[in-house]
Amino acid sequence: MQTMLKSKISGLKVTNVTTKCDGSISIPRDLMNRAFIIKYEQVHVLDVTNGNRFITYAVDNKDDEVIIMGAAAKLCNVGDNLIILTYMLVDSEDIYNYSKNYPKIVNNGRYIK
Repeated sequence: MQTMLKSKISGLKVTNVTTKCDGSISIPRDLMNRAFIIKYEQVHVLDVTNGNRFITYAVDNKDDEVIIMGAAAKLCNVGDNLIILTYMLVDSEDIYNYSKNYPKIVNNGRYIK
């Protein structure tokens, strides 16, 4: 088994942070759909602004908001630029088929691949 990149969303800006909720990141539903990210799926969050990296789970929202919740809210500030990554396990025999369909790359809401 190989751990391979499943999806990447870049060009996101944090619109809100709150420590008063359970930990997660809320991402616009349309971006999650384009990147094939499922609600409650593990995501790796890279804060390009300050270099922090953390792992949490994704939840969707109907708005164009990116909200960092829980303890991770102490790692980001409103206006920070983020990259969201997800990974998948691929059998060695399927590694060539993987490259035909993945990774799903979304930048600023535009589907790239």
